[in-house]
Amino acid sequence: MSYPTHIFAGNPFDRGDQERRDEELLKKMVRLHNARILPFHRLMPLVKRNPHAELAWISHEFFDDLPEEAGEPKFLGFNEERVPHFAVDITKVDDPSGIAAIVSGASFEDGRSAATDVPAEQSGILAQARSNLNWHATHRFCSVCGTESRSQRGGLMRACPNCKTQHFPRTDPVAIMMVYQGDQCVMGQTRARSTTTFYSCLAGFMDQGESIEEGVRREVREEAGIEVGKVTYHSSQPWPFPNSLMIGCHAEAISGEIVVDEGEMSDVRWFSRDEVLLALEDKLPGVNIPGPIAIAHHLIKSWAMKTANV
Repeated sequence: MSYPTHIFAGNPFDRGDQERRDEELLKKMVRLHNARILPFHRLMPLVKRNPHAELAWISHEFFDDLPEEAGEPKFLGFNEERVPHFAVDITKVDDPSGIAAIVSGASFEDGRSAATDVPAEQSGILAQARSNLNWHATHRFCSVCGTESRSQRGGLMRACPNCKTQHFPRTDPVAIMMVYQGDQCVMGQTRARSTTTFYSCLAGFMDQGESIEEGVRREVREEAGIEVGKVTYHSSQPWPFPNSLMIGCHAEAISGEIVVDEGEMSDVRWFSRDEVLLALEDKLPGVNIPGPIAIAHHLIKSWAMKTANV
């Protein structure tokens, strides 16, 4: 039986929970001759294209030329050969071209664009690294007492030296759902997309103290005024922009009248299966749907194909 694996999922690394607990070991591992480091500049990973796109790993020697305020390496884990891999934020380096030049044909690229070209498992590594580096850059200070915290366990947590509070990287869960009723489904357009022809699944952040099913029903009710009954989990996708987890579901509507939340949505409408199949082939005038990089594409496609018995 095959299971859906989306872009930004499928990370093959063993994240090395035991090794993370030894700070001295981590310092030694990053200086090993075979340790591999992936630099990021302004959250853009180093990617090489000669001829195929890959994450561009380099050895630790370039650390010696980094400014003192550059970020410390964050441990990602081990590959199958037990080679340690790290990521480092070199945003403090004004001109990163010298580091990029270490690898022939490499440059710092937008992570979203690179993820569609690198091997699938590398997109999962990219997601882990980008989310973690972004979290450290935006959560430097203790939320309890305001003291600058310190990275520990290879970046898996930050510890406050003053009040001893431990802080862990956050993941924001998002419910995203293909709402359907018989041979029709619902897609919407956010206000941010109001000048485009882009339509997608309804989606929203989960609330605290809320189950996935409750989150799906609430979001659909809020954005479209539709009541939902049966909710079926489809799959999930890490989305490192900056740190979301997309929880994909199919949701069966038990009402049909749409009442659009004009504060968030510019349009919400019912589409027939035939219209969705045309949209998947980019043949539906005035409507564009997400591409395969997004879980929304796969939620839409799986519903349309299943309904069509394809």
